[in-house]
Amino acid sequence: MVAAEAGHPGGNPTRVAAGAAPNGPSYPGRITVKERVLVKIAEETTAITLKVDRGDVNVEVAEARGGMAVTIRTPLPVPNLEDTAAINAGTPVLQRVARIQEQLRDRIGQITGREVTRVNVTITGAVIAEQKRVR
Repeated sequence: MVAAEAGHPGGNPTRVAAGAAPNGPSYPGRITVKERVLVKIAEETTAITLKVDRGDVNVEVAEARGGMAVTIRTPLPVPNLEDTAAINAGTPVLQRVARIQEQLRDRIGQITGREVTRVNVTITGAVIAEQKRVR
């Protein structure tokens, strides 16, 4: 990835100018964030958001349209199919995934300080969501 305008929103997701706070002073030097760090951030954010194992989440990050595009492959937690009340009360899968895309775009962007212009989500399977027991 080549630095377009380092330190400006929408520039290269792997490089920013050191101390390039929007209203603060700038210092000589540069900060390089490796792509694998952005991938790990996106993986962990996805795993926490969906409450799935991080090892089940696969993420790719790329520069796209002045920001970064994130491609996520993950299982989706679903209620136990015998729990008809939970199924009836649940949101349809496409609506859930659209909401997840939005949450991940906002959260990954907030953590990395980069604009996330695209979030592609591929559901690779389903996992039974853990049920909390009331004591």
